[in-house]
Amino acid sequence: MSSVRSQFESDLKEFVGTFRDGISTEKGDWTIKGFVDVYRNVYTISSDTKIVSKILEIHLFPLLLEFANTNNYRIVLADHQNYYPDLTFVDADNPSIKFAVDLKTTYRVPGKPGYCNGFTLGSHGMYFTDRTSTKNIQFPYSEYDGHFCLGVLYDRAVKKDIDETKRLGLDDLESIVSVISNIDFFVAEKWRIASDKGGSGNTANIGSINHIDDILAERGMFSKLGEEWFDDYWMNFGKISMTTEDGKTKKITSLVDFVEYKGGPIELIVPKRGLRSKQ
Repeated sequence: MSSVRSQFESDLKEFVGTFRDGISTEKGDWTIKGFVDVYRNVYTISSDTKIVSKILEIHLFPLLLEFANTNNYRIVLADHQNYYPDLTFVDADNPSIKFAVDLKTTYRVPGKPGYCNGFTLGSHGMYFTDRTSTKNIQFPYSEYDGHFCLGVLYDRAVKKDIDETKRLGLDDLESIVSVISNIDFFVAEKWRIASDKGGSGNTANIGSINHIDDILAERGMFSKLGEEWFDDYWMNFGKISMTTEDGKTKKITSLVDFVEYKGGPIELIVPKRGLRSKQ
């Protein structure tokens, strides 16, 4: 890892470590309770994960802007909703230095201690395979000095405790149930927390691991193999065929098969634990 990349990661991790106090109450509830109209009416928000994710992003942006200003970076936001990454940090003195930071939120799985729902880590499509491409990416992939995930882990409120039908006043804020609580943050290079499975349906997205301790310790499936194996695997995901013991052919979509096919060190593959990654 380059020294500038290592320094950026270290600085971002230290700064993100202060986020929880800035957006949580003393009890650990999210300080966001709803939204306010010009008549000072308060409307509770939904626990829908897409809504929570977007509001968290808005809530965190001033803090990330503070980090950028403190560390001599400027932030470039994605021009379009489906572009990668969410945020590009560009060195104010040397614009050739860029870091990709994607904001990822996910909830702890009820009844499955130690596991979260998982999340995607960007596409393995055009911009990932052709690293000079500008399709669906803010700058070509090869121009980034590092690709980071800024993750948010939280507990979801019980649905029956949330009443989205009421119109309340500012004096009622304390009575409104926070839709999320027990919020934790982490920063990791995306290859270090990746699984070998896709992250969302039929789209070309890389999936994460979903064991929380492994995420926080950056023990993804590629974490011992290295970033080159991560790049090689996902560039070739589903494109290479192998012959099975019964003489049939199949597309390679597992890391074990890929490393074996390449004659690599299978013993360095970190197995996933427990729950399957999101498909």
